[in-house]
Amino acid sequence: MVEFFQEFNPITQAFIATLFTWGMTAIGAALVFATKTINQRLMDSMLGFAGGVMIAASYWSLLAPAIEMSGDNPIGTWFPAAFGFLIGGIFLWGIDKILPHLHPNAPIGKAEGYHPKGRKRSTLLVLAITLHNIPEGLAVGIAFGALANGGTEASLAGALTLALGIGIQNFPEGVAVSMPLRREGMSRRKSFLYGQFSGMVEPIAALIGAFAVAFIETLLPYALSFAAGAMIFVVTEEVIPGSQENGNKDLASMSLMVGFVLMMILDVALG
Repeated sequence: MVEFFQEFNPITQAFIATLFTWGMTAIGAALVFATKTINQRLMDSMLGFAGGVMIAASYWSLLAPAIEMSGDNPIGTWFPAAFGFLIGGIFLWGIDKILPHLHPNAPIGKAEGYHPKGRKRSTLLVLAITLHNIPEGLAVGIAFGALANGGTEASLAGALTLALGIGIQNFPEGVAVSMPLRREGMSRRKSFLYGQFSGMVEPIAALIGAFAVAFIETLLPYALSFAAGAMIFVVTEEVIPGSQENGNKDLASMSLMVGFVLMMILDVALG
């Protein structure tokens, strides 16, 4: 796979990789054609697993490289990672307050964001998962964009590992949108279309991230840690609470640990 991606420039690599992550969202949403419901314990375990993948990716694929690149920072090697991480969290917090959205399985009365009342439940659900996918797309784009600044085959493998991990955890996100819509009476086709649509933002965000760091090398450690902070905000504010709100806390917690370990193994072994 590394050899295949080496045929393209980093911008194209980022776009191709996020087409894969978008496709995994679509595969998850496609389960709606096979069933109208999914076991809640399975759903919670998948969300926990997704949270573990995102946490591991935030450190192994984003924060650790950012720290390694900051050896000549006059303030300290810790500064770009710490600053970018906090700004990423603040950025997602701002979007969370502005973008109208509804977490899967939550009643319509608990919709969040700016003036969510009166909006369709389907729209709010799609926007919630879209909120997850913005930092994920940015992370993949930044990882590939970094290759334009002298990346090696190993760093390409690391970027591919990040895309693979995010693609794996996108599967339950597609399920999390399409299944509730199907249960409420929406047709299978529309439930699928809404479910996969939430992943469409990832290629767009990836191109933005890749262009930003490919041409401005000094931004790279800040951009990597920014994406990490944004992902950690999503995990702690939405993914983990959503996986535990139905009483399956132990199962969700253990699934999170499995997801973390799997992503760590992929990143260390392949990256």
